[in-house]
Amino acid sequence: MDFETIIYEKRDGVATITLNRPERMNAFNDTMVSEWAAALEDARVDRDVRVVIVTGAGRGFCAGADLRAGSGVAEVAASTDTTVSAADRRNWLRDGVQAVPRAVALLDKPYIGAINGAAVGAGMDMASQCDIRIASEHARFGMSYARVGLVPGDGGCWYLPRIVGLPKALELIWTADVIDAQEALRIGYVSKVVPADRLMEETMALARRLADGPAVAIQLAKRLVYRGLDSTLLESLEQAAHAMAIVQSTEDAREGPRAFAENRPPRFSSR
Repeated sequence: MDFETIIYEKRDGVATITLNRPERMNAFNDTMVSEWAAALEDARVDRDVRVVIVTGAGRGFCAGADLRAGSGVAEVAASTDTTVSAADRRNWLRDGVQAVPRAVALLDKPYIGAINGAAVGAGMDMASQCDIRIASEHARFGMSYARVGLVPGDGGCWYLPRIVGLPKALELIWTADVIDAQEALRIGYVSKVVPADRLMEETMALARRLADGPAVAIQLAKRLVYRGLDSTLLESLEQAAHAMAIVQSTEDAREGPRAFAENRPPRFSSR
């Protein structure tokens, strides 16, 4: 599979998506959006892939939409032409950049963000879609929509309150303040801050640890957590009962207790 704007690699159970427009701080155009969504779908259906990492090339993670003329995005997103209807704008967002969060929503596998630099506007929305974020010391985050009179359009209003809580999410959205990596760690937006030259090493270590784990259990646990955010306790318990019935039938569920009894590390087969 050939890509123009991303680098997509798979190795040892880990798929890595690198946004590759460093000259634009990895601001996305229509091509990047379609390639990003395609890579996520490929990782979803590839049974050998058990964890997905997303990061950026160069100094930035993602500067949001590329509003430069000719990017594809600019023709609708930045247009002030009154002949562009509200329906056209809605459909551009829904059928365009929202392809990425829609693909993420279908991904049961762990999705880890290695946030190497600025993640602003829609770039912060994209970072917020990750299950876990590990940040470089150089990372910066900003919900910059309000500065240009817009609202978060790529899932930020859904993800951010679930990560940092409602009051902090509203503060970040309303003020459009940019926060550094240490503040992001303090409010719980990122899990860890590491030196820039160790970002991928640290992220890959976590990814490989998860990739070596019981894949079915990890994927079902992820789904239970996200469904639980919108479920009652009784609904969540019922979903957990169904998930437990599935995992108990796997070879990994037999290998775990066997390895414990034999006092050795488990060798999970993801079956």
